[in-house]
Amino acid sequence: MQQKKSLVYLYLSLPLVLVMSMTSSIGFYTPGFYARETLNWATQSLGQDMIDLYLVAPILLVSSILSWKGNNTAVYIWAGTNLFLVYTFCIYCFDVHFNSMFIFYCINLGLAFYSLLFFVYTQVKTPARIQVNNLVLTNIIGIYFILISICFYFLWLSDIIPAIVAHKVPASLLEVGLPTNAVHVIDLAVFLPGMFITGILLLRKKTLAFILAPVSLVFFILMNITIGGLIIMMSRKGIEASMAVAIAMGFLAFFSLILLILYAMQMKKNTEYS
Repeated sequence: MQQKKSLVYLYLSLPLVLVMSMTSSIGFYTPGFYARETLNWATQSLGQDMIDLYLVAPILLVSSILSWKGNNTAVYIWAGTNLFLVYTFCIYCFDVHFNSMFIFYCINLGLAFYSLLFFVYTQVKTPARIQVNNLVLTNIIGIYFILISICFYFLWLSDIIPAIVAHKVPASLLEVGLPTNAVHVIDLAVFLPGMFITGILLLRKKTLAFILAPVSLVFFILMNITIGGLIIMMSRKGIEASMAVAIAMGFLAFFSLILLILYAMQMKKNTEYS
């Protein structure tokens, strides 16, 4: 069965696509737009603008149109893309120096956030009865979420704890010239615990986890592509960056995509809406 059609997908996403395309275009194509940032952080900002403009905006536009038409899979892709944008524009709003696009960063963040709230509302109003019969697939995804969350916890804490013990600022912060690392904040406080809990719930075959799994996989795909792309851009600018990490991110993006496709095939067969 299909989800009910709703113009709200377009009402939220069309303005978001337009404003995001504008902010990304101005940031990417205006010489010296990120002049107040360090070379490292300016390069990452330019890379994020490029990814938002040429990858994320088209995905959001297409998924919103298909969601409006009642495509079940597109709704989860749409929600995962908005989750990625909430994450991304939190960083723009809090860790990019004040510039002429600040208000529009806030608009992007708000539209993406309320798009996520609308997704939650649709799941509450029209609960999905999702049955994924492939236990091997759900177990793999659940374990994947748990391992990813644990690995990134250790990675971030290995940067933070030694600096705290030594009463110093982490080297990664000195490179980007920021007071704190917004990625560390979001991951440690919200995202990684959420992924860990989703993994546990998925292993226990809880309905909430069946809903969150495809959303999380879309987020992983976009984030892994972003990290890999930023590393490549930094390397081309002469900034020290590990190409091995970029390759690993590419592998994880591909692995997440395969899991998403397999999961979507299962959902298409077994999902019903009340």
